[in-house]
Amino acid sequence: MMINDLHTEVSQAQLLVPATRTAGENGTGVDVQGYIGKLKAVLHSAAGTGTSPTLDVKVQDSADNSTFADVSGLTFSQVTTAISLQSLGIDTRLVRRYIRLVTTLTGTSPSFVCAAVMLGQKKIQ
Repeated sequence: MMINDLHTEVSQAQLLVPATRTAGENGTGVDVQGYIGKLKAVLHSAAGTGTSPTLDVKVQDSADNSTFADVSGLTFSQVTTAISLQSLGIDTRLVRRYIRLVTTLTGTSPSFVCAAVMLGQKKIQ
């Protein structure tokens, strides 16, 4: 019988560093080639401030970590003036080698404190 040890089975990677964001930005590409199955992207955001603030976050993928494109269906729900904790499942078989998150902020003087991580199981070497 095999016992799963979450400490050794689950790896993490930073998709968006914790920061106060006042403008849209592109996250850093993360290589998902060494992972198997589904990944979990987790976004945590404090309530937005400003007039009618919105935060939209989507997943993009790339074959070369240079040219990225949106991945259909992989978008977090829009964040507004409430605290938000969300997750998305990302199937490693359906995305190219690198993924990143892209943020878009709208409203007058929008500001969001947010961060995102990716959790997944690495391939056994």
